[in-house]
Amino acid sequence: MPFKSLEELRIACLSLPVGNEEARSTAAQRQEVLTKPRGSLGRLEDIAGWLACWQGRHMPKLDRVKVIVFAGNHGVTAQGVSAYPAEVTVQMVANFANGGAAINQLARVANADLEVIPLDLDRPTGDFTREPAMDEAEFLAAVSAGYDAVDENLDLVCFGEMGIGNTTPAAAVAAALFGGDVQGWTGRGTGVDDAGLGRKVAAIEAGLKRHGAVIADPLKAAAALGGRELAAILGATLAARHRNVPVLLDGFVCTAAAAPLARLHPQGLAHTLAAHVSAEAGHRRLLEALALAPLLDLGMRLGEGSGACLAVNILRSALECHAGMASFAEAGVSEN
Repeated sequence: MPFKSLEELRIACLSLPVGNEEARSTAAQRQEVLTKPRGSLGRLEDIAGWLACWQGRHMPKLDRVKVIVFAGNHGVTAQGVSAYPAEVTVQMVANFANGGAAINQLARVANADLEVIPLDLDRPTGDFTREPAMDEAEFLAAVSAGYDAVDENLDLVCFGEMGIGNTTPAAAVAAALFGGDVQGWTGRGTGVDDAGLGRKVAAIEAGLKRHGAVIADPLKAAAALGGRELAAILGATLAARHRNVPVLLDGFVCTAAAAPLARLHPQGLAHTLAAHVSAEAGHRRLLEALALAPLLDLGMRLGEGSGACLAVNILRSALECHAGMASFAEAGVSEN
């Protein structure tokens, strides 16, 4: 296991390599001489530079793209916070294996490999209204599972999650990390009615109160209020940084899972892009707190890495223009 203590994990979160700014600069210089008005491809130009920076090559590539979906179950579902029973998590993992979920189709279209990693689905986390979701050993085991899942040879990785009830721990973690009213962080998740939404808010408020002594620490907050799949995404995001693999973050749960890294290090999520802003309440607010501008706004709220996978094709388009366009000199086109 990579991390044997919270302090060991904390040191890893504070010891982050920087990107290759020379590669980003070289990519930007190429954009200046391609046959288009300067800056006319907007964020596509920025994406090419971002990929260059974090891959460490001025001509980045997307030959090896992977989507990793982590699945976990949550004890807080006992508080009636989800419209679906917890057994749906296991059923959906089987659906992933059979190729029947949305993420299977989106990964195929994006030419991305898909891996689904279930995390102790027969042993839900603790109900954080009554006890910590995970003790230190459980939290470190989940973080380590995520860390080990990221191959250093990848060109890009997308993270996703599956876990009935997990918008509740995501909202709790976001509220712990960034403060503010709980209602502003809490949405309907799988489609709970008004009574269910009220139960979610009450559960989160109870969790914040119960664990108030520890939640000022981002890692302890993630352990007390989060879930195994959230912890694994945190570990995977950290591994990607250490292994120079750029990351596409998915929706609210995925972003909340990675957010402790940003609270521990001011540039903790510099190697990530927000693929989309989801329809789940709190996601836009969270992206603003993290200064992450989403690539897409399609009203999605599925999870599974679906929004991140969809954005892969935007990145592929950015690189096709970056690598394939002619320069003014090559095309014999006057620059002025």
